[in-house]
Amino acid sequence: MLIIAERINASRKAIRAALEKLDADAIANEVRMQDAAGADYIDLNGGTFPGREAELLCWLVNIAQQATQLPLCLDSPDPAALEAALKRLKGPRPMINSINLEPERFERVLPLAREHRAKLIALAQGEGVPAASAAEKIELASRLVEQLVQAGMALGDIYVDPLVFPVGTDSASGLATVTAMREIMARYPGVHTICGLTNVSHGLPARKLVNRTFLAGAIANGMDAAIVDPTDALLMATLFAAEAVFGRDEYCVNLIEAFQAGKLG
Repeated sequence: MLIIAERINASRKAIRAALEKLDADAIANEVRMQDAAGADYIDLNGGTFPGREAELLCWLVNIAQQATQLPLCLDSPDPAALEAALKRLKGPRPMINSINLEPERFERVLPLAREHRAKLIALAQGEGVPAASAAEKIELASRLVEQLVQAGMALGDIYVDPLVFPVGTDSASGLATVTAMREIMARYPGVHTICGLTNVSHGLPARKLVNRTFLAGAIANGMDAAIVDPTDALLMATLFAAEAVFGRDEYCVNLIEAFQAGKLG
C-alpha cells in the first residue's frame, strides 16, 4: 500500500497558522513525523490563501526537501502553482494531485506531468457534478485513463480516485467507490486506485472508526494507495491487518514486522 501523508494541508488549523507565520520548524516537524510513521509520499497543500498559493507551495517544497528524502505530492487546484513548485523539486519523481476530465485542467496539468515525469492522481470527475454511482465512476475513470494513456502516460503512473463522498449524506457512496475501484483495476491491469480516505466519514461521529472500516473494505477490493494520516496508529494497524487478511502481504511478513516494531498497539 502506497501511503500519501496528508497532514500538511492548509485546511488544518495548525498548518494554516504555520503558513501565516512562515514557521519552517513546524512544517519540517510535520514532515519528519510523517516520514517516521511510514509515509511513502508527503502531500503538500498550501491553499486557502488567495493570490499566494504558488508562493506558499514553493515555500513548502523548499522546507520539505530539507526535512526528508521522500518524494513529494503537490496538491493544488491551481496549475500555475503546480508549475512553479515543480520547478523547485530536486529529489525523486513527484506526484501531482490532481487531474480530471475538465478540459482546462486536463490540458494544463498533463504537460506538467509529462515534463517532470510525475505520477498523477486522476479524479473521476468531469465538468459537471462528480460521479455518484459505481457505473458513473467507472465511466468517467475509464475515459480519463484512456485519454491519459493515449497522451503517453504509463498505466503504472496513474492513480485513479473514484471520489468517495460522505456516507452521512450519501449512504451508497462507500460501496459505489469500492465497486468502482475493483472494476477499474480489472479493466486496466497495472493502473492504481487511491482515495482521500477521511471524506467518507465527514460529518459523522466516531470518524476514525468509519475511516478504518472503509479502508479495510477498499483494500479488499484492490485499492493500493491512500491519502491518509500515517501517524494515526489504529488506522495503520488496520491497514497492516487488512493487507494480511486479503492476501496482499505474503506470509504476513509486513504484519509480523509491524507487530515486532510495536506498531499494532
